[in-house]
Amino acid sequence: MRRAEHPNPPSPAAEEKQPAFGVYVHWPFCLSKCPYCDFNSHVRHTAIDEDRFARAFAREIETTADRAGGREVSSIFLGGGTPSLMQPATVAAILDAIGKYWRVAKHAEVTLEANPTSVEATRFAGYRTAGVNRVSLGVQALDDASLKELGRLHTAREALDAVAIARRSFERYSFDLIYARPDQTPQMWADELKVAIAEAAEHLSLYQLTIEEGTPFFSLHAAGKLKTPNEGTARALYDVTQEVCARHGLPAYEISNHARAGAECRHNLVYWRGEEYAGIGPGAHGRLDIGGARHATATEKRPETWLMRVEATGHGVVTDDLLNSEERADEFLLMGLRLAEGIDPKRYTALSGRPLDPDRIAVLREEGAIAVDPNGRLRVTQAGFPVLDAVVADLAA
Repeated sequence: MRRAEHPNPPSPAAEEKQPAFGVYVHWPFCLSKCPYCDFNSHVRHTAIDEDRFARAFAREIETTADRAGGREVSSIFLGGGTPSLMQPATVAAILDAIGKYWRVAKHAEVTLEANPTSVEATRFAGYRTAGVNRVSLGVQALDDASLKELGRLHTAREALDAVAIARRSFERYSFDLIYARPDQTPQMWADELKVAIAEAAEHLSLYQLTIEEGTPFFSLHAAGKLKTPNEGTARALYDVTQEVCARHGLPAYEISNHARAGAECRHNLVYWRGEEYAGIGPGAHGRLDIGGARHATATEKRPETWLMRVEATGHGVVTDDLLNSEERADEFLLMGLRLAEGIDPKRYTALSGRPLDPDRIAVLREEGAIAVDPNGRLRVTQAGFPVLDAVVADLAA
């Protein structure tokens, strides 16, 4: 791949004027399965054949580019799983394949998710040489007791050391934290946030702990052995998140993501703005416009089964649905209203063939859940974000 330079990302408004195209690559392996995680991640106790997987990634990239060629890649995101378990040479092979079969923008954003362990941090320089120019670290908490409870394999000190290494290796980096953890108070969270902001530079992803069905946390919660904050405390923790981050120059640009102006994750904006993206690797999802229709694709989740399918047929796609106009419009609404910038209602009308109901808009405005800007953009207010799902359901009805 043509090595991407460190960009000064365009503003959200400037970016919106240019059709974006992202490539998501899923590395499905982890050293251990976190008890809260319902992502497509797998633990293997034998060595992974990275060369074989790299060849399969390249093959699926080629096949996908045959279907959706002529695009210029504006962002690449290597997610997981734990992509930082890959050797830099594997990352380089994947990025080179993307550059071989698609044109890559000169200032493309190339993000890699990483665990903040000392072992994985030693690979950062190699990832930078391979073409990665942004790293996202799964810190999750900044105290050792919480990290142990969350099933993380690193300490708070190790996490901050990895952040320091990332700072030396990349001009752009971010890290994740989980809040609304058991026994967490708003003051504890405010103090932790201030430490995080001092280390974060430009971007933080802050997720409220959710209890997902099928996870160990779900079983523990159901049995009364895991107690999460009640609704009132959870709302107070959310409000603290917004207030502290905004006061320190990292306002929310999306319901769970905070950044300084111009430092938004450009790849995730592709999803939230309803742009096109290719999904590569086990369990990856994509949205591709082919022949005037929006295709929603998904690949085989099981890594070894995906590998054999790609080797036999050139791809691991098991779902390829055509979205009708209503489905596409509803998806645009659901994703776009997560953003502080909101949506252009005219685009919803163009996708769905009907405008949003002005009476419903009026009621939600009266309730303070949404606002309509002078330029006509519709956005959810700070008061509306905690009930975002209900707002979207009301507008889409």
